[in-house]
Amino acid sequence: MRGRPRGILLTLFLLWLVVYPLLMVVLDSVRGPSGWSLAQVAEFGRTPEEWQALWGSLWISMVSVVFAGAIGIPLAFVFERMEFPGRRILGALVALPAVLPPLVGVMAFLFLYGESGFLSRIVKGAFSLEDAPWRLAGAPAILLVHAYSMYVYFYLFTRAGLAKVDSSMIEAAQSLGASRSSTLFRVTLPLLGPQIIAAALLTFMTSLGSFSAPYIFGGGFRVMTTQIVSTKLNGNDAMAMVETVALAVVALVGLALFRWTSSERSVAAVGKGAPPARKLEQPVARWLAAVVGWAVAVVVLLPHATLILISFVPMRTWTTQLMPPVYTLGNYGALIREPERLRPLINSLWMAVVATVAALAVALWAGRAIVRRRVRLARVIDILTNVPWAVPGTVLAIALATTFSVNAPWAGRWVLVGTFFILPLAYLIRNIPLTAGPVIAGFRQLDPGLDEAAASLGASRWATLRRVTMPLLRPALLACGALAFATAVGDFVTSIVLYTFETRPISVEILSALRQNDIGIAAAFGVVLMLVSAGAMAVGTSR
Repeated sequence: MRGRPRGILLTLFLLWLVVYPLLMVVLDSVRGPSGWSLAQVAEFGRTPEEWQALWGSLWISMVSVVFAGAIGIPLAFVFERMEFPGRRILGALVALPAVLPPLVGVMAFLFLYGESGFLSRIVKGAFSLEDAPWRLAGAPAILLVHAYSMYVYFYLFTRAGLAKVDSSMIEAAQSLGASRSSTLFRVTLPLLGPQIIAAALLTFMTSLGSFSAPYIFGGGFRVMTTQIVSTKLNGNDAMAMVETVALAVVALVGLALFRWTSSERSVAAVGKGAPPARKLEQPVARWLAAVVGWAVAVVVLLPHATLILISFVPMRTWTTQLMPPVYTLGNYGALIREPERLRPLINSLWMAVVATVAALAVALWAGRAIVRRRVRLARVIDILTNVPWAVPGTVLAIALATTFSVNAPWAGRWVLVGTFFILPLAYLIRNIPLTAGPVIAGFRQLDPGLDEAAASLGASRWATLRRVTMPLLRPALLACGALAFATAVGDFVTSIVLYTFETRPISVEILSALRQNDIGIAAAFGVVLMLVSAGAMAVGTSR
């Protein structure tokens, strides 16, 4: 009985935080100047551009899954099942795109593969071309960026699955005469099905909500995330609401599909353990594998290296030359000396810290309610903590802008748009799934007797949480806290809709510098953001 009020309070809080803004968008999409109306929904249905944008989001997401899987799954097999020189180092380098914030990754691609990027200049000079050899724009450019940034999901998920595959099943298949290819397709891959499906859905939903790549490289190709922002900027708020609802419905269907597949059986439990990495006996094969591995690592690291190099280029000094003619530390100095340059960095850091701490607090509250108190609404709470994971950032931003632009305290609405509170609130909501999942799983691994022992020694509930539970959950708290912080500090999707000049984060300042053709400053901001994200992830995962 003691846990019932807390469970109800947590459920109401999550409903207000997660569901209520989405409900406001739904209501606004069917409300016209003279009352309830489906006019905007009907207009959406008969406007070809709207359906083209929605279809663009869907097929780009599906093809992104195919490309990312085609890269990530083979890499996972190579680095998990083969032994060759440099395997461990290369296996870590291949996962580096995970630490690049979306906008920074897109910017690095622009500097490397864009019309005036390094690779384009090399090809142009080698073949004495007058114009750029290609134009990095439209659907191919978006797919290229998605494949580079999202193959990591397949790589990490498949490697984790391979580490759990029972080697006795593979040995049994081979003892029955199955070839290596037959064993792969009829035994190993089916066992990896849950991991591959989870990676595919994560890739699909991440691509569905992608904004940075379509915004920078889209050109005339529209997806629903950019369509929503464009419609709102044009002043057609009612249609923006309908577009937001359409994208949210598709995303929530994806979440339901993920929860259904994740409830299926997982990979077979380890009996004899995973088979060891196969050492390549032939020296030529072993060194060929190492060369291929390092080549892959170089391709992965090129965008990072390009970003670092461009960060030393003074403004308007690199024009037609193959390499920048002048280098300086002035770009980094400007970030510190000039208050207007430093403000976005400080804004991003403090807002990310506040959002991360708040998300960890919500995760601890949810974990204690679901696992320790076993409240009746546990399943509802669990679902509510996962909903923001399926809601694209553009949808969330529009929902928050709609909900918190009206002062109606009796309805749970206050004017937060234009204040310092709206962005941390948005980051908090987006971070809840990242923190709640690991923390709830950590609670399930703890012995309930520890709480009982602390209570028998006179410890209060808060003392037990502070001195017993949180130290035991420290690895999970640090890991998911680092991921949440890195996600918030590099956020661009929600920030571009909700920021003001005073609250602009580092991602918006990067875009502003790019528009002013100050590529050195933009790259310097990108390097700082990349290092902050990598540092946070390194601290979190090392603990």
